[in-house]
Formats: sequence, structure tokens, C-alpha cells
Amino acid sequence: MPGAPERTQAGAPRRAPHPIEVESYRILRSRIDTSGLPPLSKAVTERTVHAVADVSFAATLVLDEDALRAGRDALLAGAPLVVDTRMAAAGITARETIVPLANPRAADLARAEGTTRSAAAFRLAAQEHPDGAVWAIGNAPTALFALLEEIAAGRVRPALVVGLPVGFVGAAESKDALAASGVACLTNRGERGGTPVTVAAIHALLFHRDPEPATA
Repeated sequence: MPGAPERTQAGAPRRAPHPIEVESYRILRSRIDTSGLPPLSKAVTERTVHAVADVSFAATLVLDEDALRAGRDALLAGAPLVVDTRMAAAGITARETIVPLANPRAADLARAEGTTRSAAAFRLAAQEHPDGAVWAIGNAPTALFALLEEIAAGRVRPALVVGLPVGFVGAAESKDALAASGVACLTNRGERGGTPVTVAAIHALLFHRDPEPATA
């Protein structure tokens, strides 16, 4: 495909960081020690902290290396990536995404159920992507609650849920529910979150470079 990013042997997109980004990460690593983290947990921590320029964000993250590996493997294998906002879709530059809010049925279902368009859209998306998708939510706690209800009912089985919604109403509670659900997830504690850290987390998984196998 013209314009498609070059890929590693594992299928991850290649990228050459700008010198400003290199210096920014040098400063970040001088202020927070991520050396003891497993590879994907380290990548996610550094990229999300970099996205908000706030090292205290690292302490809020709830990380599981096996869950992150499962999500990365699914993404590299071409699993659907479902996001809650058009902003997230625009920010994720390495691959295509699905934005359920674009579904014209979402508004009608929201009115019928007395819920938000985000929640209704995610219920519809769960019907269309019941198995193996990666779900990323950085804005709408109601979308995360709706997805968790679909998971609990056995109607959707994600590869990974990236749940990092932001806000004073429902965000912390939805993330606590995700962490307690037993589903493979990446989330954080508290009210902070948002689309930038969600995009950063997805990019951390996509751009992480495992060691290339030796060639003869």
C-alpha cells in the first residue's frame, strides 16, 4: 500500500524519532526510573508520561505485561482497534481504527435507552466485534461501563481494553471497575486520563521494538 509505514520482522511499524523527541525522553528518564519495568510496561509508562509531561502520572498506571503483550500481538496481527472518539482515531497514525460514534444507529439507540451516544455506540460495536478486538477509551466513562456490561454478559471477548477515560464524573469509577473485572486491560487510578494518553498507550504497543532475531 503506498505510504504504508515500513515494518519490522515482527510486523511493528518503524519510525525514526526527531532529535527533540530523543532529548525529551532523555529528560524524562532523568526524572523517573523505568529501568525495572518489563519492556511493554516501560514503553507504555514512558509514552503516557511523555504525553502529559507529568511524571506523577506513572504512579497511577495499572499495568500487566501479559495483557499488554496480548494486546500488542492482536494489533500486529490486524485485530480491529475500536476507539471512542474521532480525536483518538486522528491521533493513531500507524494503523486504521474504528469509531463507533460514526454509526448512525447510535443516536437512536441512545434515545431509546436513555443513555449517552458513546455508551450506545459501544453496545453496537460489541455486536460487530465480539471477539479479539482491542478497545481504547480515553474520553467517555459511559462507553467503558457499557463495554464492561457486554463483557460480563459474555457478548464480547476483547484481546485488550485500554481504559483511560478522563473526568470528574464516572472516570475513576469506570477504571476501578475495569481493573476489577479480570479482563486483559491497561488502565489507571483516579480522574486523570484522556485521549492523548490513550493514543500514547496504543502507540507504545505499536512502536515497541522487540529485539530483531539474528540472521544467518
